[in-house]
Amino acid sequence: MKIELPFLGKTKDSFIEQGIRVYSGRIQHYTGLNVSVLKVKKKKSWTAEQERQEEGRILLGALPPATFKVVLDSKGKQVSSEGLADHISSWEQQGRKQAAFLIGGPTGHSTEVIAEANLLLSFSRMTFTHDMVRLFLLEQLYRAYTIKAGEKYHK
Repeated sequence: MKIELPFLGKTKDSFIEQGIRVYSGRIQHYTGLNVSVLKVKKKKSWTAEQERQEEGRILLGALPPATFKVVLDSKGKQVSSEGLADHISSWEQQGRKQAAFLIGGPTGHSTEVIAEANLLLSFSRMTFTHDMVRLFLLEQLYRAYTIKAGEKYHK
């Protein structure tokens, strides 16, 4: 199963970008991974809702229709690293060709993106920057694949 990570805009901090590159390379040992940076042209006059709507349109528009969508949102279900590995295994057994993990922008996700979610997932009830979540997500995906492979990284 291929993992799609469409990111809204560039990662701002170089240390986060370096971590993204490291974990992206590690994951490719286990599965196909596509990290794409989507351009978002924001208008200063937009409300937070208009910004969410535009970002949602861009995110959903970047994915083929059959993509399994995991939307990261603070109101989502929290799972352990082993639980994420179990989810990935289940999706693979179901014959899913690709899964996308969608991270919202600074104001969160639009109602359309939430409605399209096949799984609403939360890393924590705490709030993180969307750039930090990119790195956390990649590390957790790598950890999930090492768990699936029975390797020692996750311990």
